[in-house]
Amino acid sequence: MNMIFLGVALVGAIALLVAVFIAKWINKNDEGNQHMREIASYIHQGAMTFLMREYRTIGIFAVVMFAVLFFAVNWQTATLFLFGASFSLAAGLFGMNTATKANVRTAAAARFGMPSALRIAFRGGAVMGLSVVGLAALGLGVVLSLLGVETQQQIEYISGFGLGATSMSLFGRVGGGIFTKAADVGADLVGKVEAGIPEDDPRNPGVIADNVGDNVGDVAGMGADLFDSYVGAIISAILLATTLKNAAGESMLSEGIAFPLLVVAIGILASVIAVFFVGGKNTKNPAKSLNLVTYGGSIIVLISSYILGTLIFGSTMEFHGFAFGSEAGNHFGGIGAFGAVASGLVIGSAIGFFTERYTSSDYKAVQGIAKQAETGTATLIIDGFSVGLLSAVWPLVLIAVGIMLSYFCAGLYGIGLAAVGMLSTTGLVVAVDAYGPIADNAGGIAEMCSLPKETREITDKLDSVGNTTAAIGKGFAIGASALTVLGLYVSYAEIANISAIDLLNPLVVAGLFLGGIMPFLFSALTMRSVGRAAGQMIEEIRRQFRADKGIMEGTSKPDYEKCIQISTDAALKEMLFPGVLAVVCPIVVGIIDTAMLGGMLAGAMLVGVLLALMMDNAGGAWDNAKKYIEEGHHGGKGSEAHKAAVVGDTVGDPFKDTSGPSMNTLICLMTIVSVVFLPLFLR
Repeated sequence: MNMIFLGVALVGAIALLVAVFIAKWINKNDEGNQHMREIASYIHQGAMTFLMREYRTIGIFAVVMFAVLFFAVNWQTATLFLFGASFSLAAGLFGMNTATKANVRTAAAARFGMPSALRIAFRGGAVMGLSVVGLAALGLGVVLSLLGVETQQQIEYISGFGLGATSMSLFGRVGGGIFTKAADVGADLVGKVEAGIPEDDPRNPGVIADNVGDNVGDVAGMGADLFDSYVGAIISAILLATTLKNAAGESMLSEGIAFPLLVVAIGILASVIAVFFVGGKNTKNPAKSLNLVTYGGSIIVLISSYILGTLIFGSTMEFHGFAFGSEAGNHFGGIGAFGAVASGLVIGSAIGFFTERYTSSDYKAVQGIAKQAETGTATLIIDGFSVGLLSAVWPLVLIAVGIMLSYFCAGLYGIGLAAVGMLSTTGLVVAVDAYGPIADNAGGIAEMCSLPKETREITDKLDSVGNTTAAIGKGFAIGASALTVLGLYVSYAEIANISAIDLLNPLVVAGLFLGGIMPFLFSALTMRSVGRAAGQMIEEIRRQFRADKGIMEGTSKPDYEKCIQISTDAALKEMLFPGVLAVVCPIVVGIIDTAMLGGMLAGAMLVGVLLALMMDNAGGAWDNAKKYIEEGHHGGKGSEAHKAAVVGDTVGDPFKDTSGPSMNTLICLMTIVSVVFLPLFLR
C-alpha cells in the first residue's frame, strides 16, 4: 500500500511540475503595448494584495481552529488540519498569480487570431486546475504514507486534512464572491445604466476592481471550491473502504483504498495530457475544443477504471442490488466498482449538459429571458427566476439516479466511488472554468486599451464561451459536492453507529429543520454583504464622477485604488461570520445529540443543493440574456431592453458568484466538521 500512496504523491508532483512549466511558458508570451501592461499590472497587484490580506485574516481562524482540534479531538487531526489548509491556500495563490498574468497575454495574442489566444487563456486556467489536483494528490499521498492505514483511528485522522481544505475553501469562496460582486454591481449600475458608458470603459472608477474580482472570486474561489470537493470525495471513499469485505468475510480495506487513489492518479495524468491539445492551428470553435478535451479525459478515466476494477476486485459481474442491512455492499465485482465510477462521470457530464441548456444564449431559456426585457425589468427578473427554479429539476433527478446506480453497483462504498468518478477529471474542469475569467479579463483589457475591432471580436467570443463554461463548472461543482457530502454523511453515520434517520424522533426532525435553515441563513448573510458593499461602491463611483468632470471627458484618471479598497475591506469584514457559523452550528447540535446532527446534515444537504442550483443557473441565465441583447438582439446596447437586462444581471451577480457557489462548500464544511468532531460528541 505504501508504494501506491507514494505513487499517487509522485503523480501529484508531476502535475505541479507541469503547472510550473506552463506558467513559465505563459510568462514568455508577449504582454502587448505599454498601456496594456499598465492595466494588467493594476489587476495583478490588486488581486495579489487582496489575497494576501485575506490569507492573513484566514490565518487567525486557522490558529484558533488548530487549538480547538488539538484539545478537543487530538493532535494528529489538528496537525493535518493545518496541512490541508496550507495546501488549499497554496493552490489558490499559485493559480491566481498565473491567471492575472495570462489575461494580458491572451489579449495580446488575440491580435494574431483565435487559436493563440485560446491556447494562452486555457493554459492559464490549466495552471489552476493542475495545482488543485497536484497539491491534493501530493498531500494525501504523503499523509497516508506517513500515517499508515492499519487501524480505523489512523484512517479517521485524514479527515483533518479535509477539514483544513474545506474551511479555507469557504472563506475563499465567500470573501472572493463578496469582493467581485460588490465591484461588478457598482460598476455596472453606475457605469452602464447611469453614465451610459460601455462595460470595461477605463473611465469607470470601478472597472479595475471588477476585473480583480473576476480573479479572486472565479479563479481562486472556484479552485478552492473544487479542491475541497476533490479532497472530500477521496477521503469519503477511503473512510467507506473500512466497511468492505469479500465473500469469505475477509477485509478488503487495502483494495478499497487503492482503487479510488489509482482512479484519481489516472485522472490527473489524463488531465496533464489533455491540456496540450487545446488551441490547435485550425481552432475556430473554442467551445467545441474545450468540450473535446474534457470528454477525452473522461473516456480515458472510464477505460482505466474498468481495467483497474477487474484487476483489483476480480472480473465477476456480481452486483450489490438494493438490499439494506449490516451485510449490504460488503462484496461486489470489478464491474460493480467500474459501474459506480462510471455513474459519477456520466451524471457529472449530464448535469453540465442541462446547465448549458438553461444558461447559454444559444438556447430558448436565455433567449426567452432576453425577450422579456422588452417589457421591463420586472418581467425579465420573474422569467429568470423561473428558469433558475426549473434548472434545479433535472440535476436533482440525475443526482438521485446516480446515487441509486452507484449503490446498486457497489453498496455504500459505491457512492464514494461515484463522487471520485465525477471528480476524477477535476484538473480539466477547473482549467475550463478558470479559462472564463481570464478571457473576461482579456476582453476588459482589450476594451480599456482600445485594441482593434477584430481583436475585441476574438476576446468577446472567448468571453462568451467562458460565461457558459463557468456556469457548467458551477453545475458540476454542485453535483460533485452533493455526492461528496453524501459519501461523508454515510461515513459519519457508520462511525456514529446510526443505522437510520428516524423521522419519528423529534430531535431528528428538529435537526432536519435546522439544517434546512442553514443554506437560507447563509445566503441571506452573503447577499446582504454584497448589497452593503455594492452600495458603498456605487456612492464612491458617483462621487468621483461628480468631483472630477474630467473623468468622463477622458482627461483625468479615476481613482481605481479607492474602489479596490472598498471591495477588499467589505469582503474581509463580511466573510468571517458566515464561515464561523458553518463550523459552530454542527458542533453545538452534535454535542446535544448525534442523531439530531444526522438530521441537520440531511436537511442542509438537500436544501443547499437545490438553492445552489437555482441561484447559480438563474444568475448565469440573466448574465447571458444581457450579453445576448448586447449582440444586437431586442434593440442592442443602450436600448431600454438592455437597461432592464443590466439590472437583471446585477441581481443575478451575487446569486451566481457569491451565495450560490458558497452552498457547495457550506454543506461540505458542515459534514466534514461533523466527522472530525465525532469523537468529541461520542465521549
